[in-house]
Amino acid sequence: MSEKIAFLGLGNLGAPIAESLIGSGFDVTVWNRTFSKAQPLAELGAKIVENAIDAITPGALVFSVLADDAVLKEVFTPELVKKIGKNGVHISMSTISPDTSRQLSKIHDEYGAIYVAAPIFARPEAVRAGIGNICFSGNADAKERIKPVLQTFVKGIFDFGDDPGAANVIKLAGNFMIAASLEMMSEAFTMAEKNGISRQRIYEMLTQTLFAAPIFQNYGRIVAQHGYDTVAFGLPLGLKDVNLTLQTASKVNVPMPMADLVRNRLISAIGKGRSHLDWSALALGASDDAGL
Repeated sequence: MSEKIAFLGLGNLGAPIAESLIGSGFDVTVWNRTFSKAQPLAELGAKIVENAIDAITPGALVFSVLADDAVLKEVFTPELVKKIGKNGVHISMSTISPDTSRQLSKIHDEYGAIYVAAPIFARPEAVRAGIGNICFSGNADAKERIKPVLQTFVKGIFDFGDDPGAANVIKLAGNFMIAASLEMMSEAFTMAEKNGISRQRIYEMLTQTLFAAPIFQNYGRIVAQHGYDTVAFGLPLGLKDVNLTLQTASKVNVPMPMADLVRNRLISAIGKGRSHLDWSALALGASDDAGL
């Protein structure tokens, strides 16, 4: 592949995306704050650097999958953005505030670089299977350039126009809907359990009939089995996303009572010492309330 890629951030989601890009034949240089997490990528053929700016090739592509708004702003300093340079494209895959995306886009414009928001809907196993989906927004020419690269590791790509914050609005909406679905399933499964019906049986029936969709089938299995120990996306990150959703809604005067409920479930779970669990563990709140 002709594109050179800098990949910044090798967490639970970033690592499999980087692996996929390497496997597709791209020239990939990786950086991660915890250097040891990058070592497995070196064995696959990636170059590892100790400083984020050293991963950048002027005019090339830069992928970032970083934890939150603050880390993204910290890493993408004016010096680093300047090195991305003319015709260089930063593909930001983090779940962040739409306003942060718009601010970063302006900073990139100042140095001739291009910023594209491209958050992904996928857990790590979905990335490895190539069945995730991306929504992106930003510069039209840059989106056309990066589309063939994105298509190497996702199933669907959905364009939401020129506003660099638009894709982040979609990502927050989607993550909120997942969280609301977790709450819905947890309440339903708990009600069945207290009536003497196994969580597994109600899960199997409903996700093969009325709710035969990936979110219900995949997350429903976790909720039915209380399988929260395998962490693809931690509770604190889930709380971060729901907080961002509520902030984004508040700015345009949209009440979201279900989001408030889910936020309280996440806060309660973290308050009970469950921060080490997957964000789907918010579903334990219904069991707690029912005395199970």
